[in-house]
Amino acid sequence: MLSNIGVPGLILILTLALIIFGPKKLPEIGRAFGQTLKEFKKSTRELTSDITDDIAEDIKEIKKEL
Repeated sequence: MLSNIGVPGLILILTLALIIFGPKKLPEIGRAFGQTLKEFKKSTRELTSDITDDIAEDIKEIKKEL
């Protein structure tokens, strides 16, 4: 989705954000967005790890039964 924006589109979005939010508020918004992405990635990794561990345990139980 973001790969279709291109450089001109990105410049337009950044310019509009600067006009709407102003130069003082923009870094705060960027920081908040970055923290949100960081938390999302962390949660995704934890969920993936939990699922992988559960699958590994299930495989071990199946092997014991055989």
